[in-house]
Amino acid sequence: MFVSYAPGYFVDIGDAHVFPMVKFPRVHAQLIEEGTLSPEDVVAPAPAREEDILLAHTRDYWTRLAAGQLTPRELRRLGLPWSEGLVMRARLAAQGTLNAARHALAEGVAGNLAGGTHHAFPDHGEGFCVLNDIAIAVRVLQREGDVGRVALIDCDVHQGNANAVIFAGESDVFTFSMHGRNNYPLRKPPGSLDLELPDGMTDAAYLEVLREYVPRLLAAFRPDLVFYLAGVDPYVHDRFGRLALTLEGLMRRDEFVLRACRQAGIPVTITLSGGYARDRQDTVEAHCNTYRAAREVFG
Repeated sequence: MFVSYAPGYFVDIGDAHVFPMVKFPRVHAQLIEEGTLSPEDVVAPAPAREEDILLAHTRDYWTRLAAGQLTPRELRRLGLPWSEGLVMRARLAAQGTLNAARHALAEGVAGNLAGGTHHAFPDHGEGFCVLNDIAIAVRVLQREGDVGRVALIDCDVHQGNANAVIFAGESDVFTFSMHGRNNYPLRKPPGSLDLELPDGMTDAAYLEVLREYVPRLLAAFRPDLVFYLAGVDPYVHDRFGRLALTLEGLMRRDEFVLRACRQAGIPVTITLSGGYARDRQDTVEAHCNTYRAAREVFG
């Protein structure tokens, strides 16, 4: 299984920061050590090209981001300290998702050990999302004629607000977001289908909702490619989640979504998205479970 990863996915933002940057190298190391991935599966992306970034972002935002000229207010909204390494990290992750999408179209499944940055708008970043890797990948694939219809299945606990805005009114892109009703963002622009979940939802109830909607979506929309944003912040011990899924429940979620795509004959690209467990190793384990599920479903 092709997977994108580069050491540059990690940037030192300080151990005290709530964003668990360390999860990226830890997930990679764990998957290799246990044999879920082989070293040959993992390919480092080059940085995304400016011409591709500008398919999803305004020139003003990209130019000021690259030059370190974001305002203090924009940096507070982003939630991450600016550095050249942070910009490079965003470019690497964006290309990683695009590379994975191309391989998924050819092989049925592929992934990126980062990405799913669904709060990055065309003209600003927010919620720890610098560049919108999904939007960049979709726009490049559309430009090259590789896809007609694309579906985003977003199971991060936070609504994919930027994706809802970017793809609003586009009949060839379906944005499905299954997220916490009382969680960030405060204003949730409507996507194609938004399912708002109550605080404290547990495994059984969550999986029941998933089973009701995902197969129906795939059957009705028939996308050429699915992007699966496999955020693990619905976890019961997540700092920002407010839901109550267990690690087992999250893995069953992943298995269900991936199996539904396989059974429908639709290629799927996996991205990590969010995860902020109080014990960072729980976040690592949950992300690794996504790839264990992919191995179980796709072999």
